[in-house]
Amino acid sequence: MGPSASPSLVERQKEIGKPDKVALTAMLAGYAMHGQGKEAIEFFQRTVLEGMKPDHVTFALLSACSHSGLVKEGKVYRNINLGKEAAENLIALNPSDPRNYIMLSNIYSAAGLWSDASKVRALMKTKVYTRNARCSFIAHGKKICCFVVDDYSHPDSDKIHKKLEEIMRKIQEVGFVSETESILHDVDEEVKTDMINKHSEKIALAFGLLVSNADMPLVIIKNLQISQDCLNTAKFVSLIEKCTITIRDSKRFHHFSDASCSCGDYW
Repeated sequence: MGPSASPSLVERQKEIGKPDKVALTAMLAGYAMHGQGKEAIEFFQRTVLEGMKPDHVTFALLSACSHSGLVKEGKVYRNINLGKEAAENLIALNPSDPRNYIMLSNIYSAAGLWSDASKVRALMKTKVYTRNARCSFIAHGKKICCFVVDDYSHPDSDKIHKKLEEIMRKIQEVGFVSETESILHDVDEEVKTDMINKHSEKIALAFGLLVSNADMPLVIIKNLQISQDCLNTAKFVSLIEKCTITIRDSKRFHHFSDASCSCGDYW
């Protein structure tokens, strides 16, 4: 068991001994909630070696891994047919939850099944995507400005995107590298970089820098979870612009200053 494991979880594991499927799912969910992906994998491996046959709990493991940036390790245990069956059951129970569609789409994409991944994303759009569009909010004066991906709706869009290009160029000069692994599309790396540079929080960040005083903290609200690339971008921007940035996503507050984030890179 890793050194970061929660003592209460370790104790519960000892009490459980050889868990049944309900206990296994509960344990994996606990590890996921606390971001202990490595411990989740170790626990899962032990139960499999002891004879436990994995089924829907694989999804709990993937959730734990995704919370700690261990997607590659978690997908070692993926099973496309089993995952498809589990996801369909989850979708039937809650068709408005986008996480079920996203998980299945990502598994298909990671396996190179681009056509299947595309079908799942298309289905998600008809069910939930229009109600859960990724958007970022930032206050300016007495107004709340909302930006979506590749947004050109603002009257000063040309200035905003020019500022964004300037920001990206500056942070790249000091070592920033785009994190494109989250773009699970069968396209060239250059296209992936262009796609990820149009995220709503980056546009909101550029707008904030354009209209705010240098000594004013920037506060952005994101309705969904911030991506790893945007988190790294905010860290670099806080360094080169010598400013403080707060981004509240669907999980927590992220406070950026001097190239660091309060989340400790666990987003």
